[in-house]
Amino acid sequence: MTPRGTPTMHAYVYKSLKRADTYVYLAARDAFARLPETLRVQLEPLQFVLDVVLHPQRRLASEDPAEVMANLAARGFHLQFPPSTATDPLTGDWGTDA
Repeated sequence: MTPRGTPTMHAYVYKSLKRADTYVYLAARDAFARLPETLRVQLEPLQFVLDVVLHPQRRLASEDPAEVMANLAARGFHLQFPPSTATDPLTGDWGTDA
């Protein structure tokens, strides 16, 4: 539940079937025309995965909701790329316990 007076925005989330762990948030359902053509070609096909109401206090798995909302308002889309392996300590070689 959002606090009264908190700005909210609806978002539609699609995953790229071509690029693993890459997601596109759109301000309008199936508004793929908002994506630059070169980007769309790199990501398509896109599969719908989530219909969500955003607000600044909402927790998202790996994105800042305020940044997502700002990008949706400014350009109609937001891209979520996979986490960088350079900053994720769990992706390193930990050896085996055997």
